[in-house]
Amino acid sequence: MISIQQIQYILTLSEEKQFQRASELCFVTQPTLSMQIKKAEETLGASIFDRSRTPLELTTFGKELLPIFKDIIAEYEKIGRTVAKKDGVFREEIRMAVIPTISAYMLPDLYSQWKKALPNVQLTIEELKTEEILLALENRKIDIGILAGPVSNSKWRTIPLFQEEIKAFLPTAKKKEVNVGELMNEHPWLLTSGNCLRTQMMHFCQLKTNDSKDDWDYEGGSIDLLEKMVEQNGGYTLVPQYLVKPEKKGYVSIKSSVGEIPAREVIALIPNKSPKWEYLETLVREIQLKYGSKSKQKLSILSWK
Repeated sequence: MISIQQIQYILTLSEEKQFQRASELCFVTQPTLSMQIKKAEETLGASIFDRSRTPLELTTFGKELLPIFKDIIAEYEKIGRTVAKKDGVFREEIRMAVIPTISAYMLPDLYSQWKKALPNVQLTIEELKTEEILLALENRKIDIGILAGPVSNSKWRTIPLFQEEIKAFLPTAKKKEVNVGELMNEHPWLLTSGNCLRTQMMHFCQLKTNDSKDDWDYEGGSIDLLEKMVEQNGGYTLVPQYLVKPEKKGYVSIKSSVGEIPAREVIALIPNKSPKWEYLETLVREIQLKYGSKSKQKLSILSWK
């Protein structure tokens, strides 16, 4: 059968879709990479890659093999962990990705707690947008993704973490609660494309992509900056409950015409066969303990798509 090294080469090439970049990441020459993949294909009796395409694409046979190869590598890595545990030098590495509108409060709240709860873990955290997290999970580049649901995929274990109300930052409001219809005459300040809160805001407030009351407009990647734009130029933006600053005025609850309050459900996605579950479970539990209280209000969970 083909070797572990050849499987790793195949997985890298399937992600990079070009031999030059894949060979650099595998620390081999391009001819060596090409030769090893060709040998693997000869052993298996069929092509894994369609070389007539630019960029490279997996053949139907290759697509069937890819999840099997990923499982093989995951199982193979267990050997190293088992040996390290035996030698008393084991230190697990956890790679986490969080969408920006959650990481902005979750990391300051929980980073030190995670360190205490997982003293023998090296935790790497990065901010990614929702689609980037899903791709990173698919390619086994992260062990856990924290994002707004819903997401349904049989490859991943979906764990509900908490729900949070989405409020409007509307300093001109004369009351603590507004109907969504009252926002129609206000300028919406939106996050940039790719942020799920932008899509949720457009759905609930019934906005179109080109909805703007002015010739000038701005879309940003920071809710703090959008709040400043609101303060200086009027209008409103949406803010998740746990990003609301208690000392700051201007946040109001929103209700739909049927009395529903917009909210999002924050979830964790973990590969089904993750060998790191015992550590990931600790991370998940800390999040649920921090934010897990249920709202007594009638929440309407918004879709991020």
